[in-house]
Amino acid sequence: MPAETFEFQVEARQLLQMMIHSIYSNKDVFLRELISNSSDALDKLRLETLRDDSLQADSSDLHIAIEADQEKRTLTVRDNGIGMSHDEVVQLIGTIANSGTAKFLQELKEAKDATASEELIGQFGVGFYSSFMVADEVTLLTRRAGEDTGTRWQSSGEGTYTVESVDDAPQGTSVTLRLKPEDTEDKLFDYTSPWKIREIVKRYSDFITWPIRMAAAGGEEGEEPGTETVNSMKALWARSKDSVTDEEYSELYKHISHDWTDPLETIRMQAEGTFEYQALLFLPSHAPQDLFMQDHKRGVQLYVKRVFIMDDCEALMPTYLRFVKGVVDAQDLSLNVSREILQQDRQIEMMRRRLVKKVLSTLKDMRSSTPEKYGTFWKEFGRVLKEGLFQDFENRDAILEISSFASTQDEEGLTTLRSYVERMKEGQEQIYYMTGESRAAMESSPHMEAFRAKGFEVLLLTDPVDEVWVQSVPEFDGKPLQSISKGEVDLDTDEEKKEVEAEREKQQQDYAGLLTWMTEQLGDTVKEVRLSSRLTVSPACIVSDTHDVTPALENMYRAMGQEVPHIKRILELNPSHALISGLKKAYTERSDEEGAGTELAETAELVHGLALLSDGGELSDPSRFSRLMADRLERTL
Repeated sequence: MPAETFEFQVEARQLLQMMIHSIYSNKDVFLRELISNSSDALDKLRLETLRDDSLQADSSDLHIAIEADQEKRTLTVRDNGIGMSHDEVVQLIGTIANSGTAKFLQELKEAKDATASEELIGQFGVGFYSSFMVADEVTLLTRRAGEDTGTRWQSSGEGTYTVESVDDAPQGTSVTLRLKPEDTEDKLFDYTSPWKIREIVKRYSDFITWPIRMAAAGGEEGEEPGTETVNSMKALWARSKDSVTDEEYSELYKHISHDWTDPLETIRMQAEGTFEYQALLFLPSHAPQDLFMQDHKRGVQLYVKRVFIMDDCEALMPTYLRFVKGVVDAQDLSLNVSREILQQDRQIEMMRRRLVKKVLSTLKDMRSSTPEKYGTFWKEFGRVLKEGLFQDFENRDAILEISSFASTQDEEGLTTLRSYVERMKEGQEQIYYMTGESRAAMESSPHMEAFRAKGFEVLLLTDPVDEVWVQSVPEFDGKPLQSISKGEVDLDTDEEKKEVEAEREKQQQDYAGLLTWMTEQLGDTVKEVRLSSRLTVSPACIVSDTHDVTPALENMYRAMGQEVPHIKRILELNPSHALISGLKKAYTERSDEEGAGTELAETAELVHGLALLSDGGELSDPSRFSRLMADRLERTL
């Protein structure tokens, strides 16, 4: 049959012109698309030969070959797979994705940058046409397995293409590109260069099941002379666990993460059924320096049928697990789907949920079976994992179970919430905690006095993220979490309450006038002045109301540029302290004397300043506080 000439549809011509004029920043993907097509063709042939014994096809040495001619500036990708019939060429290749071209063009125009644009390649079946980014002319020669006649398709991408029958075509498909001149400024590289071809294959197609061969100076054992296999074909996630060594896992981890050290833990996962995928995940042994930087790359590598699709697939891993590295290989996703589509894909969401649960369950097992390894993990990544306590409500309980915290129960070791609950004193209903910058500061805090005196264990939370998650986690195992620096604290038993009830009522009556007066005097800075049940040594302390934001969290919000109204806090006085009882006596006896009011007001201001400093707070007027303090010290000499 003579060659027939066809015209591309209007939309197809527009698409070709957009590709030819280099709207994509990464032109290397054309080779990935062609290799992927060849891999699919080999998969289909293997399946057909299993289904149909009568199929006349050679499947003895299935492979992909890449041939480059630097003089003619051509590049050929060849496979001996299933091939295509004449009708399939006209239908599948000639019309550029039977449906979806208009939608593709619309999304292409709406893409905001080159990266988003290039991710749309292949989404609507147009991956083959990415060849025109690098080629002036594309020739496809194919023969379907079991048929005698082949088909040649050829186009320069200028609006027409030709299709003709060929008698001597080999089984499979070859795509030959007549390459454009090299233009490195436009990121159009020399794709006849062996090192460039190897680089692309290694990056995108290293784990393809089939050997990808190229010309070499000398063949290796078992291969044809003059050829070499350039992909490793080592899809470790697809091999049985017993057939993979720890060294191979480490090599893959280092390749993926660019880390020099071995991983702390390897996690394998395989899902079968309506949606199949395999995952090979790694927990690093140390945190990277950019873990808390905004531009830190997160997510695992996404493959589809062993074809590399995306380097950091954020849709598969939440931000609080951004340290997890690895590979997820899905069987039923389309090639080169965009990040936007992945974020809305129901299958991706299902994979994400299962992967997260697998990582968390692995950490739980690690904590009980290899506590030293878990200790290393928590030291490196505990701060990040705790972000999940306010980001991932579904898995919050699981994260709480595997989290560890410093505690007054042990000066060096960490404890879990489960262990804390098991040690709770009889009658204790709350899990007590305190947040602060350091353990030393919290242990010397006035808030700790009553808890230390009565032997109550307190969790010591020093990470900035602790200020955030405690606001969103109300309880654990039915036990409310209670900050010892918030609200009112009453640690007395019922019997102790009866014993001191009369004394407390008398104190409230005796101090009522002073408390009312101090609340008025300090009204610009405090919400209320009241007697304390949490102090045993210090004269006063500052506490937040039960549902108020802590000062540390206030500062964090302001540092992030968020406007937060200043929240007044509560000043608690220790009626047993000589300073407070002396102040009460002076107020009762001298408040009406001339000049005494100013002196008492300054004393009240000093008491508030001392309480603020002991809580790690900042004075609004340090110079005034120093002047008042110096004046009082001078009078004592």
